[in-house]
Amino acid sequence: MITEHDLAEAIAECEGQRNPSANTCLKLAAFYTIRDNMFPKKQDVNFYSMQSKPITNEKVEYESKTEFGQAVANMDVDEIMPIMDELMTTLKVLSPKLYDGVMRKLSPEY
Repeated sequence: MITEHDLAEAIAECEGQRNPSANTCLKLAAFYTIRDNMFPKKQDVNFYSMQSKPITNEKVEYESKTEFGQAVANMDVDEIMPIMDELMTTLKVLSPKLYDGVMRKLSPEY
């Protein structure tokens, strides 16, 4: 049986590579996924919505001259969120510091 310590060592080894290959990134993503599923961290209740059902079919009213801003303008939130979730999961693996920075900005305490 794999232990949390074993996963931590494997993650540290992958993160310690100076020029990681695509294979190393795939291993790292797998290690993070296994760790997060086998040893979930206790979540703070403040990160969850208190609404009884999710908001649906809301259009994004965001004006920006950036490529991203123009791409999401007038899209449904339900269409955008799965894409953003996948992006954030990838960002967590490839750049944990950048991921943490984004999460701090999204945190209610920010």
